[in-house]
Amino acid sequence: MKKLINKPEDYVDEVLEGMALAHPESFVIGGSTGRMLHRPAPVSGKVGVVSGGGFGHIPVFAGYVGEGLLDACAVGDVFASPDMNPMLEAIQFADTGKGVLCVVGNYGGDRMNFDMACEMAEMEDIACARVIVADDVAAAGPEESHKRRAVAGFVLVTKVAGAAAAAGKSLTEVTELAQRAADNLRSIGVALTSCTVPQAGKPTFQIADDEMEIGMGIHGEPGVRRGKLRPVNDICDEMIDLLLADKPMAQGSRVALLINGLGATPAEELYLVFRRAKARVEAEGARIAFHLVGNYATAMEMAGASISVLHLDDALEELLKAPASNPFWKA
Repeated sequence: MKKLINKPEDYVDEVLEGMALAHPESFVIGGSTGRMLHRPAPVSGKVGVVSGGGFGHIPVFAGYVGEGLLDACAVGDVFASPDMNPMLEAIQFADTGKGVLCVVGNYGGDRMNFDMACEMAEMEDIACARVIVADDVAAAGPEESHKRRAVAGFVLVTKVAGAAAAAGKSLTEVTELAQRAADNLRSIGVALTSCTVPQAGKPTFQIADDEMEIGMGIHGEPGVRRGKLRPVNDICDEMIDLLLADKPMAQGSRVALLINGLGATPAEELYLVFRRAKARVEAEGARIAFHLVGNYATAMEMAGASISVLHLDDALEELLKAPASNPFWKA
């Protein structure tokens, strides 16, 4: 293992400390265990928006605390859900009387602990709602879409929720808009190399130098097909075909397109992916109304990329384009 770290067991806490020192205008470490990042002060008069999950996916989840995004985030160990306590503390921080929406990735630990945290918060008369993000089409077929895991499309749902809350909408309205984004979101990834979790000290999985795996999850979960590495246009075509098979694009429709790097893929290669994906979307008769290209949901130093498509209406497009202020949000 070759990493710029001190002790593996100190990795998460020291990264959080570095984030707070580098960006004090955005990140403050809080909570009884120091595993909660929040904005410098609660923002009154709006619905609170919180999230949380395993570390190692920066900017997801903790990196998206900021204006027009999250108010607070619970942080777990690398690829491990935080426990209920920082989740409850995030909810308590974010609530200023209008309730709190929890944007939750579809992972068992995250769902269970957020359920318990919300129940505890409701006992304190804090109104809570949850939206589950499950955008990875590789994880299950359409008939079992509730089993799909969350991957990079999570970022778009977070942005919609944060912007809706910043616009002064009610908890019911913020929840409905975030749920609509989650329902109309599809993602697929491709991995070329493994990542190495610091505490493990060795690659999470093995893949040959001339191989790729379509549909691999952001923790190294199995994909839908492993094969020889091919030209980027061919890889993009296979990924777009899987997205279209799950949710076709209507002629004249609008979509948001996110080309996400998994941590070790150069920006140049991400733009090659965007080039082909854009051509394929437009060939379907759809228009890209909003796009992102970069590292928005990583998996440590895994090489590869993912493509996310969010099918838009007027409200979702407006919320994606609304202002946000955060060191990692670059639209």
